[in-house]
Amino acid sequence: MRHFRFVYSFWIIIILSIHTVSGQHQDLQEKPKIWQSETKNNIDTSSLLAAFKTGTVNGHFRFFHSSTFNKGGLKDYDANAIGGGLRFETRNYHGFRVGISGFYIFNIGSSNLAAKDLSSGQPNRYEIGLFDVTNPDNLNEINRLEEFFIHYQKRNTKLTFGRQLLNTPFINLQDGRMRPTAVEGLWIESKLRKNHQIQLGWLYNIAPRSTRKWYDAGESIGLYAVGVDASGVKSGYSGNIQTKGILMANYQVKIKASLTFIFWNMWVENVMNATMVQGDWEKTIKGGKLYSSFQVSSQVKSGEGGNADITKTYYTNDKAVYTYGARVGWKNSIWDYSLNFNRIGESGRYLMPREWGRDYFFTFMPRERNEGLGDVTALLAKASFQFRKNSSVQLSAGTFVLPDVRNFALNKYGMPSYHQVNVDVRHKFKGFLNGLEGQILWVAKYGVGETYDTPRYIIHKVDMHLLNAVLNFRF
Repeated sequence: MRHFRFVYSFWIIIILSIHTVSGQHQDLQEKPKIWQSETKNNIDTSSLLAAFKTGTVNGHFRFFHSSTFNKGGLKDYDANAIGGGLRFETRNYHGFRVGISGFYIFNIGSSNLAAKDLSSGQPNRYEIGLFDVTNPDNLNEINRLEEFFIHYQKRNTKLTFGRQLLNTPFINLQDGRMRPTAVEGLWIESKLRKNHQIQLGWLYNIAPRSTRKWYDAGESIGLYAVGVDASGVKSGYSGNIQTKGILMANYQVKIKASLTFIFWNMWVENVMNATMVQGDWEKTIKGGKLYSSFQVSSQVKSGEGGNADITKTYYTNDKAVYTYGARVGWKNSIWDYSLNFNRIGESGRYLMPREWGRDYFFTFMPRERNEGLGDVTALLAKASFQFRKNSSVQLSAGTFVLPDVRNFALNKYGMPSYHQVNVDVRHKFKGFLNGLEGQILWVAKYGVGETYDTPRYIIHKVDMHLLNAVLNFRF
């Protein structure tokens, strides 16, 4: 039985508490009272009803345009999506709050995203992510219940049970399309002392970005492209991963004002265990702040790696895989410069379900990932400029040295070495258009590794440009 039924039952109890027997039947002469909108009686602020009637409602409307321009005769794509959603959260009632949110998406003019490129046989990669990657033929009326939770807080401890949004190194929103990744389970946050805090959670269902349904943890692995196994044959783990859920833990301590240490661990029962340690340091100097960080992570197999059948399992590394990262930068209220480095070791592929979130490396660049790779060296330079307090420009340029595309044991998706340049411009409107935010992202990727003149190692990967234009209105 799914734990989510508890949340559902809680809502039923609340509804029965609010609506009396008159809710079962109304005379035709009565005004509609389904939403209690006609009630004119004074509200008892200590009642459960008051907690609902004085709750908060937020809305979000989003337009997203995406265009991909591939090399030569390889197929180009474009898409336009529009959507909106509402979120309601009750006022605090003896430490408890209840929340619910949902979102819908419509296509307003797009390429045939189900059509594959003829020369490579590859499907669309970026634009289909605005809709439902599990059903490329359906681009209309995509909707999803996103949040549905009970929240309790006492002093410095918070508990949230149900469907919710989380941002962690391993599972995160990865909001680069229409809607982010959501999770279901129990999540606890607590500040133990002034400089110490912990987070702990058990997650069992996930609604990945670019999908419309909820899946149990095992089912969610393999909804995106699965790449190839170590022999070069298409991976067979989609729909075959067996796990009871995900246990995550975080501990953060601030040694002093300038130094913070962060520890994360994720255990996916019968699949894998991943650990990450990060240290952040900063020092105020004349005109700004100097900062630096280091990051070390490791991952090992847990149980059968997902399935006893090696052709259907997800985590196949026999040895521990390590990654190392570092960054150094300087920032003030206007500028932010940084140099970033990351290294993935040669002992196996760095594996993390793409359905669950983006890479947490300092060298991560929007619209590409290094997941599924081993023996990687990455360098990234970034510069951000904030002007007029409501506009910003970020320039980033990175180089990524990867294994050969035919080194299947260390290159899951056949990605060649590449250079990438991103230009990200954002603006928050004021006055009459207050609440409206705009973003333009331009991405260029240039191949520097051998592709053997094979289209499937090129399309959507290198020698391409990507343009995104996004408008958000929130209230």
